Amino acid sequence: MKTNPAKIIATAVLSLVGSSYAMAVVSLPHFVTDSMVVQQQSKIRIQGKGSGNVQVQPSWLSGSVQATSGTDGSFMVELPTPSAGGPYTIVFTDADGSLCLGDIWSGEVWLCSGQSNMEMPVGGWGKVMNYEQEIASSTNPDVRLLHIKKQTSPVVQNDTEVNMGGWRTAAPSTVAEFSSIAYFFARQLSKELGVHVGVIDCTWGGTPAEAWTSAAGVKSIPGFEPQISMLEECHGDLQTLRNLYDRQIEEWTAQANSGDSKFDASVYATDAERINLPAYIEDTHGAFDGIFWLQRKINVPAEFAGQAITLNLGMIDDEDITYFNGVEIARGSGYNVPRSYTVPGELVKAGENLISVRVSDFGGEGGLWGKPEQMNVVIGNKSVSLAGDWACVVTANFADLPERPVSVDSSSFPTVLYNAMAAPLKDMPVKGVLWYQGCANVGRAEQYSPLFQQLISDWRSLRNEPELPFYFMQLAGYLTPKLIQPDSEWAALRQAQADALCLPATGMASAIDIGNPEDIHPKNKQEAARRFALLALRNAYGKTDVLAEAPRAVSCSWDGDEVKLVFDDEVLVDGEAPAGFIVKDDAGRWSRPERIVASGRNVTLHCSSPVKELRYNWADYPDGNLRGKGGLPVTPFKQIK
Repeated sequence: MKTNPAKIIATAVLSLVGSSYAMAVVSLPHFVTDSMVVQQQSKIRIQGKGSGNVQVQPSWLSGSVQATSGTDGSFMVELPTPSAGGPYTIVFTDADGSLCLGDIWSGEVWLCSGQSNMEMPVGGWGKVMNYEQEIASSTNPDVRLLHIKKQTSPVVQNDTEVNMGGWRTAAPSTVAEFSSIAYFFARQLSKELGVHVGVIDCTWGGTPAEAWTSAAGVKSIPGFEPQISMLEECHGDLQTLRNLYDRQIEEWTAQANSGDSKFDASVYATDAERINLPAYIEDTHGAFDGIFWLQRKINVPAEFAGQAITLNLGMIDDEDITYFNGVEIARGSGYNVPRSYTVPGELVKAGENLISVRVSDFGGEGGLWGKPEQMNVVIGNKSVSLAGDWACVVTANFADLPERPVSVDSSSFPTVLYNAMAAPLKDMPVKGVLWYQGCANVGRAEQYSPLFQQLISDWRSLRNEPELPFYFMQLAGYLTPKLIQPDSEWAALRQAQADALCLPATGMASAIDIGNPEDIHPKNKQEAARRFALLALRNAYGKTDVLAEAPRAVSCSWDGDEVKLVFDDEVLVDGEAPAGFIVKDDAGRWSRPERIVASGRNVTLHCSSPVKELRYNWADYPDGNLRGKGGLPVTPFKQIK
């Protein structure tokens, strides 16, 4: 709880600005402040603390509502909210004074959550498309922003901390570090509906779905038994939880490091496989998490022997220990942190010298990555490129080990973000939820499908709204484009996301066509927000003239080497000929169709042999070019004979 800036005013002049002020005792949740938007025609529950009985007077009601404080001073009041309008005030009066919240509006409120692509701010680290212009023109009194602070908890909390001191009006100073999708969505929705729109930025980059799911929900999903056991054993005590984790990670690390006993960082591995850097190890090894060594020889002219040199290794995902001639010189962490290390002069000898980098990849991509020009060694006044051929030796494949324990203090531990950031907002009614997350669960699509559906159910149960609108973004295209990639883990995760459409009042927007093969954070967040807004306008607000979804295949007929798809609406081709399909024959071989014809609602594939399965846009970064009349991309799908 916190005490909001108090406006103490005499009862007879509650509506007058400039009344007398004094310190109030009443305290309210961090997310109940001046300038907030309340969801119109709903009921907002406010839990606070006061002295004795508390009178609550919303200016939209003719009378006050009385709440009785408990022995600890806590109280709860439920207020019906009016139709869109304002500005309003809410006055809380207890035995010690009055607290007045002002500039309150009734309108539409949306909770926006997920990982980094939802978190990505307009400016800050995000710098979306045209960010300078977007920030400069962002002043908009009809758009209100609430930014939840990053925090974790092993048990459900009643309050959550916020940034910026609470609700704030959209302006250059408030928008720059706020979720770009949430802001752009609110801006469009307010324009379309003609009401105030409040958006809640409740995000944390790099976080998996299980961190946003309840303990009971996670317990119902196979694969999280160790973490749930820890939570149940600690009974909400964080230190006990940490002690359990310390013992587990010590045992696991010993197993992971055992392979290093056979590797000597002072000796060049002449028989090792070769890898061209910068690159991710997944480019050559497929899905991989583990420990591997990278080695490169460099030549130092005699005149520089005994002098310090600088190693610039680019970015290293996730952690590294770097050696020079067998001696450790530095350790680094952070997948997007450039590594620049100084080699002490006493280690530098004339002629051949050896760089050895031990890389630990705990999830997702791993390796020395970035741009070739970021990798070099500076010797005297010369810079020599380190990009190119390196030796690579794998000493631990985590797939061969028990699952690595997740730090209980990390934002990835199951339930911790649900407990600390989502659950406390249960008393603030919202029109719906926007969700953009999934990258952190790539590689676990089979688990993600039921987990994501459980998350949606948890958030609805939390608010006692079984059909709370829940709209999510299907992952954007990312990584190296490949024409045939039936084993794509990104495609599998996109399908797991789409599985949630079986739940009522869900909707899926797609970013498949606005991704970037080299950047997991595509810049065109305006279009992503527009697609969310289309879903909301049509499905949540009943604007049936809005085209919110692309056509979907409703039937598939098989005739030898010809396959005919029928869609539920006209399909347009963005280019000269349809693309993005792969087909599998009876022998299990995948290929591209020889010819594809699109006409109206029909798409016909002509193949070189009989087909038993087809997939569309099934790759990390696919090249499908089918769209609907509204310009939205046809989403990935598969058909099996």
